Amino acid sequence: MDNFSFIRRLSQFSTLMQTRFSGVEEGRDAFGNRYFRARRTPKGTREKRWVLYAGEPEASKVPAEWHIWLHHTSAAPLSDKERRPWQKPHQQNLTGTPDAYLPPGHTLEGGKRDKATGDYEAWTPEG
Repeated sequence: MDNFSFIRRLSQFSTLMQTRFSGVEEGRDAFGNRYFRARRTPKGTREKRWVLYAGEPEASKVPAEWHIWLHHTSAAPLSDKERRPWQKPHQQNLTGTPDAYLPPGHTLEGGKRDKATGDYEAWTPEG
């Protein structure tokens, strides 16, 4: 997609105007993303919440503590005290980047796999 398309710029402008006139900043994450909620919520409707991404808009840049807030799973983002010791720090999806995980045997990793260890029997078609 062209980064400078008219439709994309119009959409970004619309979001910025909505944020400027009706948004209240709730906070920021470690990646620089800013989170907002609507200043007013009509009776009988759910509060609107949104994010302004730092850099390219990519949903995998939203950490879990803010994801649960955006999707109304909690009233506030998860605090550091509420995090469990086994929870790893958030990492955005790296697919398609130079840092993407490539398993052993992947063509971009040389295409060589270790030999099977004996617990594998190759299928041979009969016929």
